[in-house]
Amino acid sequence: MLNHIRPAVVMIALFTGVLGVAYPLAVTGVAQAAFPGQANGSLVRDKAGQVVGSALVGQSFAQPGYLHPRPSAAGKGYDAAASSGSNLGPLNPDLIARVKTDADALRAETGKAVIPADAVTTSASGLDPHISPAYAELQVARIASARGVGEAQVREVIRQHEEGRTFVLGQPRVNVLLTNMALDARFPHPAEG
Repeated sequence: MLNHIRPAVVMIALFTGVLGVAYPLAVTGVAQAAFPGQANGSLVRDKAGQVVGSALVGQSFAQPGYLHPRPSAAGKGYDAAASSGSNLGPLNPDLIARVKTDADALRAETGKAVIPADAVTTSASGLDPHISPAYAELQVARIASARGVGEAQVREVIRQHEEGRTFVLGQPRVNVLLTNMALDARFPHPAEG
């Protein structure tokens, strides 16, 4: 009976060594060598070298001088430990009420009748770091007013940080964190309000 078990134990040990140790180490090594920034979380650092976030994970910005991200259903907002959507279906009365309330507030703030979908809906993960160029444009007047600069200047910074499609996939988008950092670099002291 031991003669039948021994080959199985050897195969299990071999597969564990190859698939459980060697392969993960090889993939990690290639990732670190070829794509170190992405392999380490696409961390974004300020001028002092301090990590301020990740280019791949959204975070909340509420001051008027900043681009605001899309709503988040992750925990208490952009909580990576509670990453998930709301799981509310399109006919759910709670979702309909929240979207209507958010859209009405944006219409009142901006005077615009059409509100981009990403301004009032959450992403599947709740951690989306991007907004649409249309949602960014909707915020230009508020940001310019809070920072005491012209709308064209704010629009220019946003356009410089607009990302196109990846290959032929996806839609143009604006990374909120990177754009807000650029706004701070160009217009250092947003007005409080």
